[in-house]
Amino acid sequence: MKMRTEQDSMGKIEVPAKALYGAQTQRAINNFPISGTPLPAGFIHAVAAIKAACAHANSELGRLEQSKADAILQAAHSVMQGQHDHAFPVDVFQTGSGTSTNMNVNEVLANLASDHAGLPVHPNDDVNMGQSSNDVIPSAIHVSAALAFSRDLLPALHQLEQTILGKGEQLQNKVKTGRTHLMDAMPLRFDQELGGWATQIQYGRDRLQGLQSRLQQLALGGTAIGTGINADPRQARLACDYLNQLTGQAFCPAEDYFYALSSQDTAVELSGQLKTLAVALMKIANDLRWMNSGPLTGVAEIQLPALQPGSSIMPGKVNPVIPEAVAMVAAQVIGLDAANTVAGQSGNFQLNVMLPLVASNLLTMIKLLANCTPLLAEAIDGFILNEAHIEKNLARNPILVTALNPVIGYAKAAVIAKKAYAEGRPVLEVAQEETELSDAELRELLDPAALTRGSQQR
Repeated sequence: MKMRTEQDSMGKIEVPAKALYGAQTQRAINNFPISGTPLPAGFIHAVAAIKAACAHANSELGRLEQSKADAILQAAHSVMQGQHDHAFPVDVFQTGSGTSTNMNVNEVLANLASDHAGLPVHPNDDVNMGQSSNDVIPSAIHVSAALAFSRDLLPALHQLEQTILGKGEQLQNKVKTGRTHLMDAMPLRFDQELGGWATQIQYGRDRLQGLQSRLQQLALGGTAIGTGINADPRQARLACDYLNQLTGQAFCPAEDYFYALSSQDTAVELSGQLKTLAVALMKIANDLRWMNSGPLTGVAEIQLPALQPGSSIMPGKVNPVIPEAVAMVAAQVIGLDAANTVAGQSGNFQLNVMLPLVASNLLTMIKLLANCTPLLAEAIDGFILNEAHIEKNLARNPILVTALNPVIGYAKAAVIAKKAYAEGRPVLEVAQEETELSDAELRELLDPAALTRGSQQR
C-alpha cells in the first residue's frame, strides 16, 4: 500500500496515500484494534451535520472566512449523504470522549474542503472552530438518536399498533380461553387480548415522545468543560437553527452545559425507554409463540404465516421464526441498556468518558427495534385462527364455573369444575346435572361471549 507522511502535535506518522483522514485518525486506528466495528454511519452523519452547522454559524459571525465555510459545508453535506462512510474506521472502543472520532471527521472534512476551496482548511482551527470533542460528541449522540427514533422507530411502532388494532377489529367476536400462570382462566375476546398489546406499543411511543424535548437539548457551545471557552456565545444558537433547517427537528442549546457535558442522563433515559419497549415486544412475541404452539400438542389457537422450513431433519416442521427473531432483538436491547447504565455512571467531574459506547448502543437499539417491528406486524396481520380447536377447549374450560359463584357458591362451583375436568365433559353439561338451575339459566350464565363483557355489562 502506498503511504504518505502526515504530522500532528505528536510528530510524523505514515497514513495510506488515498485516505481522506490524517495523522490523528491513523493514531487511533493503530491504538484501538479492538472490535473492528466503527461507530454507526448515522452517528458520523450527525457529527458532520454539527460541523456544517458550526461552519455556517462561524461564517455568520465573521469568524470563519466565507470560502472556507462554503467548502466545509459542501464537504459536510457529502459526508451526511453517505458518500464517504469508508473514511471513518475508528473503533467504537476508543478514547471515552470520542476525540478520535471527532478528529476523524475534522480531518476528512478538512481534506475534502481543501480540495474544493483550493486553499488549506485546517481540521482544528477551521473545521473544529469554537468546538471541542466534549461538546460535539454528546451533541451528536442526541442528534443521531433523535433522528433515528423519529424517522425510523416511531413510524414503525405506529404501523405495528395500527396493525394490531386492525387485526383485533377483525376478530372482535371471536372468544377464546384466557390464561393466567399459563393455566386456563376466564374467557376473553381476541380484540381484548390484542388491544392489550396495542396499548403496550402506544405507551412505548408515548414514552419516547415524552423525552424528545430533553433529547433536543444539545451540549454544543459548552466546549471543553461547560464554560464555553473559545466559542462565541451566539454560535450554538445559530448552529442549532441551521441544524433545525437540515433536520426538521427543534434542537436548542442545553439549559445547563455542565450537566450536558458531564452526564448522559438523557441518553440513559432513552435507553431505558427502548428497553421498556423491548420488554413489551418480547411479551407479544412470546404470546404469539404460545398461541401458535402445536400444531397437535400445544395451545394451537393460531397459525402464523409459514415462512421457511423449520428443521433440517424433520420434514414438514414450521417454526414461529419472526416472534423468535423479535425476542432475540429484545434480549439484545435489554443487554445494551445494561451497558448504557454503566456508561451513564462514568461521568467523572466535567465529562462522561464512555460516549462512543453510548452512541453505538443507542443507534443499534433503535435500528434493531425499528427493523423488527414491521416484521412482527406482518406476522400478526397474517395469522389465522384454529376456530374449531378454540371452541372445543372453551366449552370444556372448567373455569367457566366462576360465573356460577354468585348463584351456587364457590364450593359447589368447585365440585362442578373438578368433575368436568376429570370426566373431560363440557361445564354446561355437568352443571345441568349438579344444580337445580334451568337449562336456559345455565346457558345464559355460562355463555363465554357474555362473560367477556364483565358483570356490569351482561
